[in-house]
Amino acid sequence: MTRASVPLTGGGGWSMIRTPMSAASFRIDLHVHSLLSGDNLADPEECIVRAVELGLQGLAFTEHYSYAVSEPLEPLIERYRDKILILRAVEFSVAEGHCLVFGVDTDRLCVQYAPVEALIREVNRAGGVVIPSHPYRGGSGLGDRIMTLPGIAAIEGYNGCNHHAFNQRAIQAAQRLHLPFTGGSDAHKPEEVGSCHTVFPERVTAENLVSLLRTGPYEAVDKRKKSRGLHFWAGPQT
Repeated sequence: MTRASVPLTGGGGWSMIRTPMSAASFRIDLHVHSLLSGDNLADPEECIVRAVELGLQGLAFTEHYSYAVSEPLEPLIERYRDKILILRAVEFSVAEGHCLVFGVDTDRLCVQYAPVEALIREVNRAGGVVIPSHPYRGGSGLGDRIMTLPGIAAIEGYNGCNHHAFNQRAIQAAQRLHLPFTGGSDAHKPEEVGSCHTVFPERVTAENLVSLLRTGPYEAVDKRKKSRGLHFWAGPQT
């Protein structure tokens, strides 16, 4: 695998590089909404079928506000288990904006609309990860607050519903913080699935996703015609 270093400013131990992934890479859309979020009419099974058609190996339903609302996905997880990995996660609303949360049932944490620091503390304590979603989107992004937030695992760099400039600001922030960044479509319609996604060089499972998000390596991919890009995070350098 060919790798080329991308210079970073400041100290720290992260390295950002660009490299082609192999054909066996695991492609997963880490930010998808269905009608279970209450703000759209997307049938979750149609989203899954679309992901399979695109050749994705994984799909994370990050329904708004609550982990419990995605309970109806369980039969679909079993039905499609031989075709695609389907994960349940949450796009959580804190006082300052939105964050993706993986690996924990947020309903058990009792931190709804709490300050973001409280969410990060409780999710990390429970064994999950917090990734600020679309941080530079007005109204629901954390903005420059991410620059002083300890404990986040990564930043959502490529969001399929964002303007290119907002994504670039998120990527630049991740680079300054020496953090990885993910890709997710933020789909609210089946046809939007996969427009941005994340590529891992190994198989992702429900059991190893949190660890992989923390340690890398993975790529964030934007396949939209007006906002195409590819960046790779190599993980902590020893």
